[in-house]
Amino acid sequence: MLVDKILDLLKQEIPQIEFERYIKQLSYDEEASRSDIAIFYAPNPLVARWVKTRYGDKLSHLFELKTGIKPQIVVEVKNSKKRVPVQQTSENSTDTGVSKNSSKSTILNPSYTFESFVVGSSNQFAYTAALRVAEKPGVQYNPLFIYGGAGLGKTHLLHAIGNFNLARNKQVIFTSLEQFMNQFTHHLRNGTMDRFRDKYRSCDILLLDDIQFLSRKEETQKELFHTFNELHGNGKQIVMTSDQHPKKIAGLEERLRSRFEWGLIVDIQPPELETKIAIIKKKCELNGIHIDNEIVNYIAANMGNNIREIEGIIIQLNAFANMMNQSITLEFAKNVVKNQIKERSENITIDDIVKVASRELNVKPSEIKSKSRSRKIVEARRIVIYLARSLTPNSMPSLAQYFGMKDHTAVSHAMKKINEMIDKDENFKAKIEELSHKITSATVE
Repeated sequence: MLVDKILDLLKQEIPQIEFERYIKQLSYDEEASRSDIAIFYAPNPLVARWVKTRYGDKLSHLFELKTGIKPQIVVEVKNSKKRVPVQQTSENSTDTGVSKNSSKSTILNPSYTFESFVVGSSNQFAYTAALRVAEKPGVQYNPLFIYGGAGLGKTHLLHAIGNFNLARNKQVIFTSLEQFMNQFTHHLRNGTMDRFRDKYRSCDILLLDDIQFLSRKEETQKELFHTFNELHGNGKQIVMTSDQHPKKIAGLEERLRSRFEWGLIVDIQPPELETKIAIIKKKCELNGIHIDNEIVNYIAANMGNNIREIEGIIIQLNAFANMMNQSITLEFAKNVVKNQIKERSENITIDDIVKVASRELNVKPSEIKSKSRSRKIVEARRIVIYLARSLTPNSMPSLAQYFGMKDHTAVSHAMKKINEMIDKDENFKAKIEELSHKITSATVE
């Protein structure tokens, strides 16, 4: 069977212990799966999330190598009642407005709802616009174009719009642009474009993820242009996401770009620290994982802004704790995520830290590196030294040299003073965490 060959390839590329503990527990639903969707079942939510987070993209790529089509990977809990079913219209359907031989389908993540989306100042506008569109599709903000960096919640909002309207018996199609292109190519080669057009042009809501991959895909752009016109002309809702504003998508036809700008364009910014902490707590709640506030704050300050990566870390922490039969402490969490943090810290320089810290602390970069004994500047210098030691691989002697200090003992003294202030003052501790977050966001994302 094809899936056996896929899993054999995967086995060669991942640690044997992970294959035995997770992949071997999967079962494949051959009957429900299609060329563009591969459905697996896991024995529990932990395994399902682990496989989806760690190896979803890898599995999709391996399927593409074997079949030429890159499917969406769905990993569900066996016998789960939460599954959003594949909606299909069979050849014998009598549904109004649906022609024979048509098929509409969508796989949505049931946990991606408006209720589970944590709202903050960085995403408030996008959330509100998405909710308005969900409540009145095709009436206002059509199309809705949401753009922003990876893992900030764009896809979550797409699923939320879809789930909201599935509950109202609307015909919803969610697809990535890559899947749209693969299906288009498949039907074009096989002379079955009528089926493709019937599927995409007779839905109520079309949700397109990662539209930036349209870049220089001339034939796909032409097909999407006509699909867009058909849906928009019939008052059907179109929602798209991208990692950049449509004006910045290279190789995009002007007529298509202008249509993307017909409705409303909103962006999602990286979350501020408070919002990120709230998101992590919500993810823990949804995954049934308990993590102390101190650990939540540590993850928020050190793991960047990609929420998908952060959720993967949370699941990884819980899995390792269960395997080793121990509680999740701060030291345990630091040990588990140290490689990811090391990888991030290698991209941060002391100059980056001085630049951000001087702006936030209202001192000049030159003052931080000066010999000034002003209380404000001394404290700023100590904070920068503390952050440089925490966020970069620089040793104390190298920091002493950078700041023109006599030797590493001066750096050690600065570290000691900041640690004492963190222990005594919660507000100061929050200030340091916020600074750390802003530095990693500015230099890594």
